[in-house]
Amino acid sequence: MAKKQDIGSRLKRIFTGAEFDKAIIINTGSKDSNFLYLSGFTSGVFEDSVLIADKKSMTLLTSVLEYDIAIEQAPSSMEVKCVSSGKEQWNEIKKEIGKDTVGIDYGFLPYGYAMALKKNIPGATFKDATERFADAREIKDGYEISLMKKAVSITKESLREIPSYFKDNMTEKELRARFEFLMGEKGGEGLAFDSIVSFGQNAALPHHMPDETKLKANEFVLLDVGARYQNYCADVTRTFLFKPDKSTMKYKRMEAIIDTVKEAQALGLSYVKDGADGMTAHTEVSKFIDSARNGIYKGRFIHSLGHQVGIDVHDGTGLTTRSKVLKKGMVVSDEPGIYITGFGGARFEDDVLVGKGHSSFL
Repeated sequence: MAKKQDIGSRLKRIFTGAEFDKAIIINTGSKDSNFLYLSGFTSGVFEDSVLIADKKSMTLLTSVLEYDIAIEQAPSSMEVKCVSSGKEQWNEIKKEIGKDTVGIDYGFLPYGYAMALKKNIPGATFKDATERFADAREIKDGYEISLMKKAVSITKESLREIPSYFKDNMTEKELRARFEFLMGEKGGEGLAFDSIVSFGQNAALPHHMPDETKLKANEFVLLDVGARYQNYCADVTRTFLFKPDKSTMKYKRMEAIIDTVKEAQALGLSYVKDGADGMTAHTEVSKFIDSARNGIYKGRFIHSLGHQVGIDVHDGTGLTTRSKVLKKGMVVSDEPGIYITGFGGARFEDDVLVGKGHSSFL
């Protein structure tokens, strides 16, 4: 694993060529992902804390509740200031910003907060920095990739072990609880997203949430899951067959679906490389599934092939119906699926590190 975060390079990516001199990130009841990206903090709540950055340094305004934990984690480029009231915080923001041109992540910051900034600091000019942050975060550095590999490893280890816990009449909720416990045992620090666990016909619903459905023999078991590790996400899907009865037509139909999806995923991976258009991968996989086995799955692949993954599980567009040039260092999901209402479905998903000549699963 890479030994340390290169915060300086992250600041440089954001500010080089930007239309603003400083950027301000205001956490609300939850943390802005860009706060995590620039601070590198992995502990603490930092509710209503404010991070102000320029191309070389940062200032964090936080409360006494978070001050000590901020000091422990602060990179050398960050000054941490403890503020005791909203009034004091606004005074510090005015001091830091003055009449600068300031970038704001309007994609995260609620309207009321943005209006308060403009009202309380009338001398500053505010610009939308949403795309600048998104572009900077697209290319993962070595440290980020090492964390993502760990998150993926925890998830995949748990997926390899989970079939040993399958049993007749267990519910989707029970299996979800068992799986999430496994990820915690293996070092996961939280969930990348709400775990999807689907039995039987429910596997035809890509975003089905676990319920009281009970597991029966000769059925699909689909898990779409991911660990979070040091702020970074994994997103992995596997489809299993529980107690398959190989003598039945149902088994043969399920097996054919799974085999086709696995072939589609391998095809998708072959189109993912530096300089390629992610839309091409999605289009070619869609055409493959539509024509497979004499067209019996036509129209059964009903979502995009993949998205970017990082601090957010959906960290940006990737392999979709919209044009997106892939770049070395991006991480995208490759997740084809086939869904047949009333019968079930299958999806296989891995996170792909985009490379020059070829790409590979994390």
